[in-house]
Amino acid sequence: QVQLEESGGGLVQPGGSLRLSCVGSGSIFSIYDMGWYRQAPGKQRELVARITNGGRTNYADSVKGRFTIMRDNAKRTVNLQMNSLKPEDTAVYYCNKAPVPHRAWGQGTQVTVSS
Repeated sequence: QVQLEESGGGLVQPGGSLRLSCVGSGSIFSIYDMGWYRQAPGKQRELVARITNGGRTNYADSVKGRFTIMRDNAKRTVNLQMNSLKPEDTAVYYCNKAPVPHRAWGQGTQVTVSS
């Protein structure tokens, strides 16, 4: 059984930074590429950052140069460092297998960028 738990969200001013963390159980971390997804109100969930099991990364154009994804397979964690945050980054953020997510999702963590 796969369980994913996200944390680290909050309210931040434009230009600020946040670091999101995801802890997982099960075999998902040791085998698959992992990613951070986000879903803004009224929009579809989108993949914004992806990291392979070997550490290669890929980002959506909207966050490239501002977000950094990292993973520690031994600790079963995937983190997302978000810098230079913009109001359009406001969303609920989730971690999951990428690019095809597992059917089980965590609760997500809310990120709100506002002055």
